[in-house]
Amino acid sequence: MTSDRSLQNHDATPLVRVGIAEIPHADIIFNGEYRMDSKVFSGAASFDASYLPEGDSLFSPCSQEATFTVRDVTIGKDFHWQRSLDQTFRGSLLLRRHGSILTVINILPVEWYLESVISSEMNADAPSEFLKAHAVISRSWLMAQIKGTCPQDDEEEGMTDTPETRVRWYDHSGHTGFDVCADDHCQRYQGITGINESAREAVIATRGEILTFGDEICDARFSKCCGGAFETFENCWQPVPKSYLRPGPDILPSAQLPDLSVEENARTWIMSRPEAFCAAPSGDILRKVLKDYDRSTRDFYRWKVEYTGIELSDIIRRRSGVDFGEIIDLQPVARGASGRIILLHVIGTRHTMTIGKELEIRRTLSRSHLYSSAFVVERSGLDSRGVPERFILHGAGWGHGVGLCQIGAAVMASQGHTYRRILSHYYPDTRITTLNPNP
Repeated sequence: MTSDRSLQNHDATPLVRVGIAEIPHADIIFNGEYRMDSKVFSGAASFDASYLPEGDSLFSPCSQEATFTVRDVTIGKDFHWQRSLDQTFRGSLLLRRHGSILTVINILPVEWYLESVISSEMNADAPSEFLKAHAVISRSWLMAQIKGTCPQDDEEEGMTDTPETRVRWYDHSGHTGFDVCADDHCQRYQGITGINESAREAVIATRGEILTFGDEICDARFSKCCGGAFETFENCWQPVPKSYLRPGPDILPSAQLPDLSVEENARTWIMSRPEAFCAAPSGDILRKVLKDYDRSTRDFYRWKVEYTGIELSDIIRRRSGVDFGEIIDLQPVARGASGRIILLHVIGTRHTMTIGKELEIRRTLSRSHLYSSAFVVERSGLDSRGVPERFILHGAGWGHGVGLCQIGAAVMASQGHTYRRILSHYYPDTRITTLNPNP
C-alpha cells in the first residue's frame, strides 16, 4: 500500500445526513437552543406526523455546544440483541414528514460522525492501531456512499422474485432523503452517547484519510468475523466485482485458500478450525474490542444452531411469507469464495424455492439473522417421507465476510501490526489518500 496525499477533486469536510429513526411520533429533548425558522426550541418537545407540515422541518443549533436527544431509538434492528436507547446528537436535526411517518435525520460534519461510529462499533480499550484502521475504512465507505461511487441496488440488476427463485440483496440505496442510516445496515452511529477519547484520537490521527483504488474511493466493507476466509463483493451484493475485495485467508503470510465454492471443500473447512487471525482471539481481546451485546455470542469463528423440523418450518414460513409445508432439506446450490452459501435450495412438502443472496438466506433461516451463510446442514430422524425431526446448522463467521474482519484486525493490532499493514491485508493493492485536512 502506498500513501498519496494529493488526490484531487474531493471536497473537504462534507456534511453527512444520518437517518436515525422512521417513526410516527418523536420525543426530542433540546439540550441548548435550536432554531427552526423564527422559533427557538429548548427543553423537551414532542412531534407527531399528524400535525407537522408535510416536508422538511430543519432545527439548527444556536451554538456548537447545543445537542438534542431522541428518546427510544431502536438499535440492532431485527438482530438478536435489538434494544431501545435514548441517544444524544451534535449538529442539526431534520424532521421529514411523509404521510404518517417522521424521518429523524441528523446532519453533521463527517469527522464528528466518525468519532461516534468508531465508539459505537468498538470499545474504548480496543488497540489504537485497530481503531485507526477502522476510522479509515469507515470514512472511506461513507465518502463512497455520499459521492455516489457505489453501485445502486435500486437498479435491481440480477435480482429475481418468482415462485421458484428469490434472489435479493440489501444495500444503502434503499434509503431516501439521507445518506446512511444509524444502524448495522450501514454503520453503527449512536450519537455522542459513549464517545470515547480513544476513538476521537483515532479519527484525529487519520483525519481525512481514505482508501483508494486507482481514482476510486474504496467501498470499504467490513464484518464482525470472516470465519477465516474473505468473501467477494459480488457474491453478497450487486454483480460488480471489486479488485480490492478479493478472496483470501485471514492469515499472514498469505497461504493458498482451498476452493470453498466446492461443496466438499466448504464442508471440510467449516467443520474444522483452520488457523486464522480471527480463529482464537483471547477473552481479553474480545472484552477490549466488543460491546457487551456483541459478546453475547461466545464463538464467532465456528458456531452451531439447532432446530426441530417443526420449528424450522415455522421460521421459514414466517420469514419468507411462503408456505413450504414441512421442510425436507436445505441444499446449497452455489457457494462463494469463503464457503458462504449464495444460493440455497429450500425443499418442502408443499413448495420448493431457491433463495439468495447471503443476507436473504440468513434472514430466512432465523428469527433474527443467522450469524453467516457459511454453514453445512445436518439432518436427523428422517420419517418415511424423508422429513427430518431435527436440523443442525454448523457455521463459520459472523457477517458477510467482505473486506475487513473486525475480530481478525483487532488480533493483528494486538500482535503489533500497524493500521497501514492491517489495511493492506484486508484491502490489497489499495493506497491511503488524504482528503483536504482543513476543518
